[in-house]
Amino acid sequence: MTIRFRNRTEAGQMLAKHLTAYANREDVLVLGLPRGGVPVAFEVAKELNVPLDICLVRKLGVPTHKELAMGAIASGGVRVLNYEVVSWLGISSHTIDEVAAKELRELQRRDRAYRGEKPQPEVKNRTVILVDDGIATSSTMRAAIAVLRAQQAQRIVVAVPVAPPATCEQLRTEVDEVICLTAPEPLYAIGLWYEEFSQTSDEEVRDLLARGQLLSMTNDH
Repeated sequence: MTIRFRNRTEAGQMLAKHLTAYANREDVLVLGLPRGGVPVAFEVAKELNVPLDICLVRKLGVPTHKELAMGAIASGGVRVLNYEVVSWLGISSHTIDEVAAKELRELQRRDRAYRGEKPQPEVKNRTVILVDDGIATSSTMRAAIAVLRAQQAQRIVVAVPVAPPATCEQLRTEVDEVICLTAPEPLYAIGLWYEEFSQTSDEEVRDLLARGQLLSMTNDH
């Protein structure tokens, strides 16, 4: 069955219905992948009554085809490469390093913009629900998974509204659970599965994170 979502808010609310086992638990943390994953993650965290934060990952685009991911990087020096793409296009390690250096600057800029002085969330021994607005190539999601593994998350759940069937199957071998609401074949583009799919701005990410913090503070009392 294929579904189209009205917008990211609706997609997050629908995802949350499949994650009720994680509601009201102190060991659970929802991490959104900026930028588009954050509005979805906000709804999930709100419905489940658990804290919200972000997992910063940057796609490494092939210089000649920016949309095609040859890998991804994440906070803490994590780098995941898509060896199929790298060998198929014969991409040199010098090119990869150049792209990675540029994306690292953007990663650091976003970290300051979104989190300011706030420390990274503590994921050790916690159940982490990783949320994005959809998965196309999976390299950013896999970089996020690598980060959480390195930080010793106890359980990793990937929750997305839309992803290709093969990607979901592959990810099921890498994490504890995968929740995907619709798995169209072919996917074409994530935006096709949303009626409204405008760019999420830095301001929106900051605002949602602040609202998420307020929610968890009110819920603590």
